Amino acid sequence: MQKRTVLLCMGTRPEIIKMAPVYHALDRTELKPVILHTGQHNELASPFYEFFNLKPEYDLSLEHTHTSISQLLATIISGLDSVLQTLHPSAMLVQGDTSSALAGALTAYYHKIPVGHIEAGLRSHNAYAPFPEEKNRELIARIAKWNFVPTSLADKNLHTEGISEASRYQVGNTIVDAVNWGLSHLENNITTLKPDTPDTLKWVTQIPAQCPLLLVTVHRRESWYGDIAQIAEAIRDIIISTPDVHVLWLVHPNPLVKNAIQQIMSDIDPTNASRIFLSNPLNYPELLWVLQKAWLILTDSGGLQEEAVSINKPVLILRNSTERPEVVDSGCGVLIGTATNTIKEWVNKLLADEQVYNTMQSSVNPFGDGHAGQYIAEILQQELSGIDSGSSKTGEVKYYD
Repeated sequence: MQKRTVLLCMGTRPEIIKMAPVYHALDRTELKPVILHTGQHNELASPFYEFFNLKPEYDLSLEHTHTSISQLLATIISGLDSVLQTLHPSAMLVQGDTSSALAGALTAYYHKIPVGHIEAGLRSHNAYAPFPEEKNRELIARIAKWNFVPTSLADKNLHTEGISEASRYQVGNTIVDAVNWGLSHLENNITTLKPDTPDTLKWVTQIPAQCPLLLVTVHRRESWYGDIAQIAEAIRDIIISTPDVHVLWLVHPNPLVKNAIQQIMSDIDPTNASRIFLSNPLNYPELLWVLQKAWLILTDSGGLQEEAVSINKPVLILRNSTERPEVVDSGCGVLIGTATNTIKEWVNKLLADEQVYNTMQSSVNPFGDGHAGQYIAEILQQELSGIDSGSSKTGEVKYYD
């Protein structure tokens, strides 16, 4: 009997990371997983696919000439439409809240293909923060046949919005699966320096053991005009005022982000400048290696918040609202916004108060047991193949507490 096909639609680095456990779990079932790469992070995606042993069978090869979100969405929908006319999958899986996720869900709906939404139910309850992600995920929830929610709070959000209980499955967050797998597969050239080791990692290895390393990332669209400069000013002041602190800033390639950071950092004197490294984004094994070395994470990235919790690293969330309040509720993270003085105050507080730092570091991971991919695969196998794999019956929400 020919296997039923499940199409996994992904295009950004976070999607690849969080879809990888689902792909491999599906590959162990009676279903056939197929990857479609939409191409938003085209130049950066290949190492992630390689690390997770994934190979896209379809590639939309987007041209990065789009000046608006609507143009990007329309282009992805058009490309997906052609693929679905040929492939006719039994189901489409989308992840998170990106343009590729919304485009995938909409196009599948137009073709009457059932949609599974991985990491469903996240809400900031602010229509424009994050923008456009908040509305993307609200819309996907109404299209999806299967809403795979990571936590009880995400499930509650969907319940409040009137999303049917029969469509909701609490499975945990696949980021835990990915982090656990990634840590167990770190390559030798990550942990042992070689001539071709990236300069970023060489710089990290030269930091004295007693010196705290701050890992910083910022990329949110709502922070492009003003907030990134405030964050950069705070980091610059911390470097100047705290002689032992080192900062690794993974700079997003978007010119609006990169230029704002470089402009603020350009006037640091050479002595202090040696303690900050502005790096291109890292491949996933490199990122995991750096996360293990970091003392504190400062980020507006949702995925990095989850990864920080999974590796027991305190995180300061550089946003005014978050769709992942579990990070804050667990005690691992603090939502501090983007004001220069607030960032400086929190970093100095953690540097001065070891008890506060240790409490954040010892928090319990709220995102599950690391088997979310398996749970999702079991549900889809039962639903699409009529094979009882021993998982909970259709419509039952709880898989773990």
